[in-house]
Amino acid sequence: MMNPTRRTSRTAAFFDVDGTLVDTTTMFDFLSHHLDVRGRSEEYRVLRDRLGAMALAGADRIRRCRAYYEIYAGVPVSALAEEGARWFEHSASQPGFFIESALAACRAHVAAGDLVVLVSGSFSACLDPIAEYLGGDVLLCSRPEARAGVLTGAIDTPMIGAAKAAAVRHLAGRRGLDLEQSYAYGDHISDALYMELVGHPVVVGGDTEMAGHAARHGWRRLAEGPQPDLLTDRIRS
Repeated sequence: MMNPTRRTSRTAAFFDVDGTLVDTTTMFDFLSHHLDVRGRSEEYRVLRDRLGAMALAGADRIRRCRAYYEIYAGVPVSALAEEGARWFEHSASQPGFFIESALAACRAHVAAGDLVVLVSGSFSACLDPIAEYLGGDVLLCSRPEARAGVLTGAIDTPMIGAAKAAAVRHLAGRRGLDLEQSYAYGDHISDALYMELVGHPVVVGGDTEMAGHAARHGWRRLAEGPQPDLLTDRIRS
């Protein structure tokens, strides 16, 4: 997934995935696929309702994320990787899978030679093929625990909220990135914690709370449709 022609770039573009680059929730879309291939499709609604009930009962996103990854206990990592490739091949062929305005922005950053970083609470089974398709350089995501190549159902730190910001800071320090010249894209207010670290935060979508935050802080909002001139001013400078 690493692109050696851009790995020394000091400018990065950080992209949330669900609701920002793709118009779906990858964790649930992939879970449906995972259960279908095992002949257990009837379990999907039960599991989704259970996680929904946790939200209604006041469980935060981190607790719900941990409960989600418990579903995969005992599944080989290699099997999930193979499923992810098949899931993406099918999903990406469906109209509307990618959010076109964000996809155009991502391609503009790739063309500009920026380090392209995907930041998501989802996991590599479904994110690796997305990153490869986009030409991404780094994937910062949730990493379920595995022993002897098999998932245990546990996870250390889900890549949500403050964890995203910490991961971006760590990567910036390790790579010597200039965050003031970098970009960050997100659709949900929880993305604001890492987006505020860069000089060019860009909001995708019409989430009311996020739109209000963008207005108060003067953040750019990405309009619908392709925007090939997104980085024109910076590229020319």
